Amino acid sequence: MRFQTSRENQEVFSGNSDALSSLIEAYDASFTVCRDVGETGPERMAPPKVAEYIQKAFTGGNIQVSIIDDQNIIEKDFPLMAAVNRAANTVKEHQARLIKLEYLGEGETQDTFFVVGKGVTIDTGGCDLKTGGHMFGMCRDKYGSAVVGGFFKALDVLKPKNVKAIGYMCMVRNSIGARAYTCDEVITARSGKRIHIYNTDAEGRLTMLDPLTLAKEEALKAVNPHLFTLATLTGHEVLSYGYHAAIMDNGPAKSSGWARKIQEIGDIYGQPIEISRLHPEDFAFHQAECEQADLRQGNTKPSVATLRGHQTPAAFLQMASRIDEHGTDSQSPLKYSHIDMGGCSGDHPSVSTPNPLVTLVAGLILPRV
Repeated sequence: MRFQTSRENQEVFSGNSDALSSLIEAYDASFTVCRDVGETGPERMAPPKVAEYIQKAFTGGNIQVSIIDDQNIIEKDFPLMAAVNRAANTVKEHQARLIKLEYLGEGETQDTFFVVGKGVTIDTGGCDLKTGGHMFGMCRDKYGSAVVGGFFKALDVLKPKNVKAIGYMCMVRNSIGARAYTCDEVITARSGKRIHIYNTDAEGRLTMLDPLTLAKEEALKAVNPHLFTLATLTGHEVLSYGYHAAIMDNGPAKSSGWARKIQEIGDIYGQPIEISRLHPEDFAFHQAECEQADLRQGNTKPSVATLRGHQTPAAFLQMASRIDEHGTDSQSPLKYSHIDMGGCSGDHPSVSTPNPLVTLVAGLILPRV
């Protein structure tokens, strides 16, 4: 994967008004999509409404959009995503949607990106109900998917060459009700792993898990693949890094130097990203404590009261999707980076900040324009 230096970027855009106008247009369009999806309330941007908006936003462009709206298919192929949306499914306007975005650039593909975004349109906490005012602003719990939408809008406008990108926007609503999923359930994921539910307010990792597994399956047939998850996932990340995103690489991604390079680009473009490292205890933490499950989803505490509360979900996603079977010592290593952007959108109801969208566009798209 090639990264463009700041000097090279300056040479491309300096003195070239057409190129500069295209860049401004791309960022403006990507910000608009990101904010429209991420900032808008839970009814105006319920899962079906997000699907309608995305289809209109990319009509006639360079992005192919496909929507899975059949709840039977979602329940069969994405069982954990379906579990999170189980209570909301009783309301037609709140039913889940899995939105797939595809871009194929001109020329021979050299890199393939798979980007999976958390899209929880309102997070009540489910049966582990958020109390004490902590539900306020949870309409922005879909900001991971919002950044995915914005990223693909930049692809749509800039049309980079030699790259293929596939995005999944996992749109659900974590409601509370008679059919809500609960702690103590054991649910078999798409990967075949049996997941023991400990806390229904740790729904983001579950929402992304099965689409990530699908992306992993596709990545094994792709050219130089790199998998990403983007999520407003934990309060622990917010306490650790405030309004900045945190990157956690697996072995192959770390070996490629991706996190360090994208961090440098973030510094240049004024949107810093922090790097968190995974350790063996993050993986051990998610080993099941009962015989009927393979993994536990988390624990009964909020992330802010859990040691390494934003690192362990990255380990869980690798284990539950079986990405951990494709490390540096495997015959088919896969690069995977988890980006926790817990506080990146800013405080509701202030205008949101499309973070880390600027840096991702600068690092992954601009070198190929």
